[in-house]
Formats: sequence, C-alpha cells, structure tokens
Amino acid sequence: MLVFVAAFVLSAALTLIVVRLLRSRGWATKDHDLTGPQKVHVHPVARVGGIGVFATLGVLALAFALLQPQSALGRMLLLLLLCGAPAFVAGLLEDVTKRVSVAMRLLAAILSAVLAVFVLGTAITRTDLLLLDWVASFAVGAALLAVVAVAGMANAVNIIDGFNGLASMCVVMILLAVAYVAGEVGDALVMLLALAGAGAILGFFIWNYPAGLIFLGDGGAYFLGFYAAEVALLLLARNTQVSPLFPLLASIYPVFETLFSMYRRKVVRGRAVGMPDGVHLHSLVYRRLLRWAVGRTDAAALTKRNAMTAPYLWLLSMLAVVPSVLFWDDSRILGAFIVLFAAVYVSLYALIIRFKAPRWLQLRPGSPPRR
Repeated sequence: MLVFVAAFVLSAALTLIVVRLLRSRGWATKDHDLTGPQKVHVHPVARVGGIGVFATLGVLALAFALLQPQSALGRMLLLLLLCGAPAFVAGLLEDVTKRVSVAMRLLAAILSAVLAVFVLGTAITRTDLLLLDWVASFAVGAALLAVVAVAGMANAVNIIDGFNGLASMCVVMILLAVAYVAGEVGDALVMLLALAGAGAILGFFIWNYPAGLIFLGDGGAYFLGFYAAEVALLLLARNTQVSPLFPLLASIYPVFETLFSMYRRKVVRGRAVGMPDGVHLHSLVYRRLLRWAVGRTDAAALTKRNAMTAPYLWLLSMLAVVPSVLFWDDSRILGAFIVLFAAVYVSLYALIIRFKAPRWLQLRPGSPPRR
C-alpha cells in the first residue's frame, strides 16, 4: 500500500508542476483544435499529462533500485519503462508537434510490445481458446499474440481517451483488478507493479477530472495501455492458475470499443478504420444522453457535461471488471461474461444511436421525470 500512496502523491505533485508551468506557456503542448469530430473541450489544454505518470514510475524505479537493491520491483519498473518508451515518446511527439501519423504511433507501440516479449518474457503461451491455443503453442505465435494484444491495448486506451477521467479511471480499474488477483495468488511483485501504476495514474486523474486542467495526450494514453497490458501478461506468465481470459474481461471495454469501431467504420460505413469520427459510445453518451441533463452551451456547462460523461462508461467498465476478479480462475465463466458484455454493449449502442435510450439514462439525478 505504501507504493500506491507514494506513487499517488508523487504523480499528483509532478502533474501539478506540469499544469502550472504550462498554464501560460507551452503553446505547442496544447490542443488548439476545438472543432474535430471527437473534440468536446472548450479551451486549449496541454496534452502532456502522461509525463507525470511516466516520470513518477521512473522515480520509483530509481528509488527502489538504490534503496532496496535486493528487491526486484525497481528493476522490473525500469524494464517496463524502457520497453514502453517507444510508444510513450512517439505519442508525446504527436502531442507536441501534431505531425506523427497514426501508423508511426502504432509501429512504436508494436516496437514496445516486441521489446517486452524479449526483455520481460511476456509472450502469450495460452489462451484457453482452441485455435489461438494452437497458435500460442509455437514460440513465434506466442510472441505475435502478445504483440497484437499489447499494441492493441495501447491503441484501445487512446481511442477511449475522449473525455475527462474516462481512460485514466478505466486503466486504474484494470490495474486494481490485476493487483487483487496477484494478491490472491501470492505474487507480490506483480501486485506492487499494478498498485504503483494505479497510484501514478490517480495522481494525474485528480487534475484531469472533473475540470480537465490537463489531458493524457497520445503519449500518456499509449503508455497507460502498454503498462496495463504488460502487467497483466506478467501475471499470466508467472501464475498458471490465472485464466488467460481474466485480463481480457477486465479490459474488455476499451478492447471491444476498438474492435466495434473498426467494424463500424470499415463494414458499416465503408471508411478507413483509422478515420476519426464522433460516434464512439462515449461520444454518443455526451451528445445524446447528456444534452438533456445540461442544456446550456457556455464553457462552464460544457465542462460539466464533459465530466458527467465518464461515469456512464466507468459503470460499463465495472460490469466487466467485477466478474473478472470474482471468477479469475474459471475460463468458462469469464468467456460467458465476455459474450454478455459484447451483447450489452451492442444493445446499448443501438438504443442510443436510434434515440431509444431509457429515460432514466437521460436524466440528471434530482431532475423531474419527462412526460
């Protein structure tokens, strides 16, 4: 628990320093495009919040390496940061220059995943899925599955990073789920890695939610996705009693959001899968559910409406995270919940896109019922 608290306090302090330094400076670090299909903020905001998280974990890694050299925590944190650096740096360069393409950022995430396979040994050697288990039985196949999973998770977190607190809290939930299961199986190292990551992200979260004083940016989102995926794969690699479907269910919201978006763009709309649009589930919640809850269009009202969006998706994510920690060793039950989540997601999306969402979803607490 000390690691969690130390990470939280340090990250909160470092992120505050970044916020203060960039309040009247750092023009290049701010998101000045307020008109894109996924843009919902009302003022230019710095997109380098990942710096505080990355720096916090770096300080912790050095502190443990120097103060407790016999502990593996400092060394493992340092290796995670080194492997995740390509994804983080590529995203950060995009945040600052706006000139790093989606393809280059994805290649950087793939490089980070490849490094982790060789440095950390996080290849996926089992899936409890018939065809994929056959692929995982080969060394190359196991490595390829890990690269796809980690790079995909990095991209998935970036996709859901559209509203204050949304992506960061979802990753915190995933890491806390991993920490819980690691504690259940007696893996102290993975538990501490997960708690360190969760604490560092929460230190950023308090400045991001609800007011949006700073954003994760692509660098932060890609790194958070990489970190959560790698810590989960470390848990699987070190503890065979944990079902390989546990991390999939725990992270199913960003993963399914990504897969569904790819299907929707390519198959339904005939567009490139990387083409941004404004009809993600979180965008629909903002535009079609909360337009009744907050009717004004001034900056304060829009910021409040932004902050009211994330809790809807936190709840959706929790519907998967809770059963993942309850049934972490039973692949059959975990698989059933994965299918159930997909059905709930698609049904909810269909209702909202057709303006048929239940009225209780459209109302602010305390507001009178609509007639």
